[in-house]
Amino acid sequence: MIKIIFSVLCGIFSLNLYADTDSLVVDQLNKVAETLIMPEVKPGDTKIRFPRIPEEYELVLKGTDKLPVVDAAGNIGKALTDQEVCFYFVLTDRKSGIKKDVTSLKLTIAGENRSMAGTNACPAVIPALREWVGENGNYSFRPQGRIVIDPNYAGKLKEKAEILAADLKEQGNWNYTVETGKPLAGDIYLTLATSDGQLGEEGYRLIIDNAIHIEAPAVRGVFWGTRTLLQMLSQQGNELAKGTVRDYPKYARRGFMLDVARKYIHLDFVESYMKIMAYYKMNEFHIHLNDNGFVQYFDNDWDQTYAAFRLESDLFPGLTAKDGHYTKAEFRALQIKAMTYGINVVPEIDVPAHSLAFSHYRKSLGSEKYGMDHLDILNPATYGFLDSLFKEYITGPDPVFVGPEVHIGTDEYSKEVAEEFRAFTDHYLRYVQSFGKRARMWGALTHAQGKTPVTSEGVIMNAWYNGYADPQAMVAAGYDLISTPDAYLYIVPAAGYYYDYLNTKFLYEKWEPVMIGDQVFPFGHPQLLGGTFALWNDHCGNGITEKDIHHRVFPAMQVLAQKMWTGGSIGGDYDTFCRIALTMPEAPGINIMGKVPSKSELVLSYRPQNRKMVDLSGNNYGVVNMGTAGCSKTDGLLFDGKSQVELPVSEIGYDYTVRFAINPEFGNKENAVLFHSPHAQVVLNKQGQLAFMREGYCYHFDCVLKPGQWADIAIQGDHKGTALFVDGKPIQLLQGKERIVKDKKGRENKMYIQQTLVFPLKWIGDTENGFKGKMRSLEVYNRKMQSDF
Repeated sequence: MIKIIFSVLCGIFSLNLYADTDSLVVDQLNKVAETLIMPEVKPGDTKIRFPRIPEEYELVLKGTDKLPVVDAAGNIGKALTDQEVCFYFVLTDRKSGIKKDVTSLKLTIAGENRSMAGTNACPAVIPALREWVGENGNYSFRPQGRIVIDPNYAGKLKEKAEILAADLKEQGNWNYTVETGKPLAGDIYLTLATSDGQLGEEGYRLIIDNAIHIEAPAVRGVFWGTRTLLQMLSQQGNELAKGTVRDYPKYARRGFMLDVARKYIHLDFVESYMKIMAYYKMNEFHIHLNDNGFVQYFDNDWDQTYAAFRLESDLFPGLTAKDGHYTKAEFRALQIKAMTYGINVVPEIDVPAHSLAFSHYRKSLGSEKYGMDHLDILNPATYGFLDSLFKEYITGPDPVFVGPEVHIGTDEYSKEVAEEFRAFTDHYLRYVQSFGKRARMWGALTHAQGKTPVTSEGVIMNAWYNGYADPQAMVAAGYDLISTPDAYLYIVPAAGYYYDYLNTKFLYEKWEPVMIGDQVFPFGHPQLLGGTFALWNDHCGNGITEKDIHHRVFPAMQVLAQKMWTGGSIGGDYDTFCRIALTMPEAPGINIMGKVPSKSELVLSYRPQNRKMVDLSGNNYGVVNMGTAGCSKTDGLLFDGKSQVELPVSEIGYDYTVRFAINPEFGNKENAVLFHSPHAQVVLNKQGQLAFMREGYCYHFDCVLKPGQWADIAIQGDHKGTALFVDGKPIQLLQGKERIVKDKKGRENKMYIQQTLVFPLKWIGDTENGFKGKMRSLEVYNRKMQSDF
């Protein structure tokens, strides 16, 4: 007994001794770190010199915040202007192996051009340019010309040149042909020949002099240079400031995640977003392909709860969502096209939670204990089903998942079966990677702690909530991280939790991807790859449209594109940034916001007489086609139920007012069309009640128009709702509707119904189910004209 007690006491003493020793080593490491000073770079130096340290320590450079200025090996690049670089070193005590991050060291690297006095100011683009040297004078961009490709790289750059030519035509009606050869004055020249090899995969130089010259070590860098050129043209018109750009991202991964599962997102919208992302140099499009609604909104019945899987499946044809999906060919083509725009699509099949679509298809796969939206990971059939499903999209001579990475979901499962969850996660990480793909996952391994190992080799984790996956622990385990903190970067439209609209001011002024929750990583950390923000459609059936999604996402996209490309040091204050952002296109040919250029708040104004539809607004938006609609001097346009008038404006977005004088006839059919566009309709029902329809939702106003009587109608809309005025009087505001349900425990849950409308203007009337009646005036304003509600 005495020996046992003595042994225990010795053990305690030993532990305390080691703890004291560790403490002393850490204290000494801190003292050494405080003394470190970066030696200055001397003229002609091609590498930085490390701070001096005592022999018993080791100092290793892990990264910098400007790799094209000083890379992770300490090589000095060709900066245009003086650049301050932040270094990330690790200091190690050789004897104990204890390490310390050293993140306080900075150094200014002299640029090739020390003085910029009296030269052109840096162009205002998003994201802001990292380096700029202005010259004197402007370059006059010609209405037509050539895009010339270096013949040595024609095969690699022709596609990018053709995209640029199409975008120039779309954005400003500039007509440029694509050729190979040597550039002449007035040409746009694209080449991969550059002496600035440290620019990396995405950096580029853009020189504007007597021609426009874009060079980069890699194809994607040249493409990003073309995006900068397009933005400069959008801001400066045909007179471009002469100068040289050296531009490159601070973070390699700059992403956006879109939940297409709980709300079907049409392919044309997804393709438009690909172009928007490219315009702002975002390079990862994470598409969340399966998920489900919350059971409490469906009578607490899993069988009735909405769920969807959005891909065509040959192995399991009944699995594919009936209310909207992508064929294999469509999804494959989307990914290939995205690659031509510098974007990698990351498809996600989310398992084993969020998986009700799979248990709807095969009920035996669901978990009775944890909810049918959880797959039963104790059931071997679950593995067999999912193995086949992943294999269907990853393998074959022409795989559906084209890109290098596949996301397997894996979060928010019950930790009661943590070991089984960890084994499941490990299996699908390895399974995906066995087919040559790099696996991605959501972080959940701190939540699901256990002894079962989960591979980290080559795996990328979206670090979304530190309680589910502690970022520091995940880095120590070997995972590369994409910063996706829910507290900063989750949009859940009209849900009442997370963000309806992101706090872009905070993000612009305070956030960078190195911030994951309350943890901050060193700039240049090699395992912190970048960031992604996310749009989740949690509340199935709440009336949110693609237009509403865009209204939330686009301003966040502009801010986060800036923060993930430049970090926090470039671009001016937030108000200045916002002024630039408001004038910036979404992308060439893309106008989901429904903005209509106008000289004043009056966008359109028609007083039709004798089949003449002259725009009285001063914007010269003449009618495209009168069709078979009649027209009289006193009653204006005459519609017989089969006639329509085509306008030059497709729609107008928030905020707006549309006024029109209408006299409906007797006998209009149900939902007789007054106005429509590809995205929405304004209609009359049989009783003469006004309504609007978009994306499967229909909302009626409590107002009936009397046949044979004139009424002056005004419809106003913003991102919150839609209002009706008749003869100048407020009738109804469709806004703030709530649906309240109770879950199984009797707790109330609210769903906020979105009753918004981007007003359709492409056609008045319809050739199949148009309204019968008269319309003698139409005015469209780009603001709300009344504020009675």
